[in-house]
Amino acid sequence: MADDLDWNAIISPAGDGGRRRAGDDAGPGADRPLSRREARAREAARADAAQADATQADATQAGAAQADARRADATQADATRADAATAEHDRAQAARAGVDRAQADRAPADPGGFDVDRDEPVTRRDRSRPVSPADAPVATSADELHPEVTALLTGEHVVPAEDASRAAAARGGEGRGGGGRASRRGRDPRPPRRRGPLIAGLVIVAIVLAGGVAGYQFIAPKVQQVVAAITGAQESDDYSGDGTGKVTITIRQGDIGEDVAKTLQRSDVVKSSKVFYKLLLQSPDVQFQPGSYTLKKEMSSKAALTALQDPANAVKASIVIPEGTALADIEAGMVSKAGLTKAEVTAAAKDVSAYGLPANATTLEGWLFPATYPINPGWTAKQYFQSMVDTMKEHLASAGVAEEDQERVIIFASLVQKEAGLAADYPKVARVFQNRLDDGMALQSDATVAYGTGNTHRVTTTDAERNDASNKYNTYVHKGLPPAPISNPGDVAIKAVTNMAKGKWLFFVTVNLETGETVFSDTFAEHQVAVAKFQAWLRAHPDYQ
Repeated sequence: MADDLDWNAIISPAGDGGRRRAGDDAGPGADRPLSRREARAREAARADAAQADATQADATQAGAAQADARRADATQADATRADAATAEHDRAQAARAGVDRAQADRAPADPGGFDVDRDEPVTRRDRSRPVSPADAPVATSADELHPEVTALLTGEHVVPAEDASRAAAARGGEGRGGGGRASRRGRDPRPPRRRGPLIAGLVIVAIVLAGGVAGYQFIAPKVQQVVAAITGAQESDDYSGDGTGKVTITIRQGDIGEDVAKTLQRSDVVKSSKVFYKLLLQSPDVQFQPGSYTLKKEMSSKAALTALQDPANAVKASIVIPEGTALADIEAGMVSKAGLTKAEVTAAAKDVSAYGLPANATTLEGWLFPATYPINPGWTAKQYFQSMVDTMKEHLASAGVAEEDQERVIIFASLVQKEAGLAADYPKVARVFQNRLDDGMALQSDATVAYGTGNTHRVTTTDAERNDASNKYNTYVHKGLPPAPISNPGDVAIKAVTNMAKGKWLFFVTVNLETGETVFSDTFAEHQVAVAKFQAWLRAHPDYQ
């Protein structure tokens, strides 16, 4: 690029001494050698003049060939005058060239002169030394900068006026048509360079140098926002791809598209509910069926919509309640399986009076019959609970339990459900508790004590727990049945209470928790032997403690 640039011309401001003056083109009177740019301009002017002469000559010859005989003399006269003009032009060019050479020959012997730009005498030494960039005046505005300098500093290419003029003339010639060639076109302007990424990059480099990796990690998100603002880039508000992992979502009865979109965003299936909902508006034929669906996390909105339309992703979910399950575990299952919120389920469970229970019932515990309940996306927590209560009432009626005895039977059956092992032992366990109640003895059930401490998954207790009188479910201290059910009993436990085995047993202990083997005793001494056997089994199986 250095060979194409005239640095003296580049650093000289327009209108100053470094720029060509009005008389420079005249030839005579020029007091300095031409720069490369000026030489190229003069050479281009000469080529244009010669081309114009050739074009005129071609036009004259074509007109002469097509004119009729009566205009031949006039055409010949025009051609003669054109030749004379051309000859005159050539003589003028030769004369100017001779003057330039003569001026150049006299320059070394010139003892000095007067520089009109510097307003001071010029010595022979001044004229003889090369022009230095330091001699050029300093630009005072952006308009005075040379186009190449402007391009270097700003990244925007400015087309010189002379090149722009030639480009315009060339475009004009092409538009008019004719046999002559158009002038050479100027360079196309370069597109402006975007300096935003460069600035942001310099900022990041400065941060890393100043604060290291920790500083970069702290400020990187903010810098990215600045870069986005400068470059116009924005973070995508939608995931890409088919997602990863696994998640189950539930569409309830009556949910509209906006509700489905919010559910998907809440489960991190889609990144933005607005993007998914906008896609729905563009797909008016899409309809959602209530139910649960297995999807993936971080799916694109399009992929999520496609997955919801695939019947293979529909989940045939249900709430399964095994016999002896506690209320707390049933609530958790309703949240995970039915898509209900914990707050909704808890509030519904506390509203005991809403389910038509006996007046002495203080909790839903025990009244939720163990069974499999299908998921109904349109149901509330209260509707699920009501279905379970109604089922329990039906089974109580089938067992012949009078309405006024329902609460007591459920409490008794919940105790048998937790203490008995094998189904065949249920009626015997019921008989033991009834015999103790009849004799005025404490029931001494570890299952009731554990429930009172909040542990619903074990039946073993410690000495301190069995001596804690503050635990109202502590049947070692408090005689009679516990104040409320400790589990939700099934048909086997209910029938065991309504149809007990016959016997005089006052004690029983399960000596093998894996097999459910249980030993029933009439006396305390017999019971102590069975207890020792159970303790030995526990020592051999510490995981059960």
